[in-house]
Amino acid sequence: MASLKDLRNRIASVKATQKITKAMQMVAAAKLRRAQEAAEAARPYSERMGAVLANITQAIGGGGDAPALMTGTGRDDVHLLIVCTAERGLCGGFNSQIARLARDHVRRLLADGKQVKIICVGKKGYDILRRDYASMILERVDLREVKTLGFVNADAIARKVIHLFNDGGFDICTLFYSQFKSVISQIPTAQQIIPAGQASATAETGNGATAVYEYEPEPGEILSDLIPRNIAVQIFRALLENAAGEMGAKMSAMDNATRNAGDMINKLSITYNRQRQAQITKELIEIISGAEAL
Repeated sequence: MASLKDLRNRIASVKATQKITKAMQMVAAAKLRRAQEAAEAARPYSERMGAVLANITQAIGGGGDAPALMTGTGRDDVHLLIVCTAERGLCGGFNSQIARLARDHVRRLLADGKQVKIICVGKKGYDILRRDYASMILERVDLREVKTLGFVNADAIARKVIHLFNDGGFDICTLFYSQFKSVISQIPTAQQIIPAGQASATAETGNGATAVYEYEPEPGEILSDLIPRNIAVQIFRALLENAAGEMGAKMSAMDNATRNAGDMINKLSITYNRQRQAQITKELIEIISGAEAL
């Protein structure tokens, strides 16, 4: 059985941990508001960009003017996975859920005889995936030094992906991230971004867009500029959704940790008081027994 000194030290240690988790919860709550506003502000632009791209894709069809980013290579042998996770932990199962979705996707592709390449955005996803698929990871994008996510960060990733596609590095690109719903709900999501034609058709079906537009200049010329921008926009949205989801998951995890620390302090305090009372009672009995012996 632990001594009274050990119990006091343990209680003091748990109280210090509780203060840290409470402070981290408050910090996450403050950051969550800004991250949630940024994610919600990016959604309409991202969805409208997809709708416009879908409409142009419908207008141009599979014509020869369509860029390769829209029509694809005509094969599906090599798949590129962009796995976006957080740079830091202490956010419950946020990172592991995204990595699990990506890992399941990799297993299905390998079972079908496909070749898989991975780009990890975020340290935690890289740490999880490299255990089983280290040879498939092409690059890890480090955003730890970025205080506020900007479009320039997503555009740099998009340029690397497009350059890799133009060099014949892959046929299909899928983006993995966690869509923010609420503090306690983040939904791991897989979104195909290359070729853009299939993704645009899906977006058009979901939005029910039926309007007909005339474009100037020609749709093929518009797509050559619009598709790379759309890829960067989708990656930027994924980063913002991840940032909001990370803060929400961290807020919830730190709140649970604070509550658990409080419960542990109560249990340790009860154990300490009982043991102290037993020790006092034992000392009283020894004093009374000594007095009677005299």
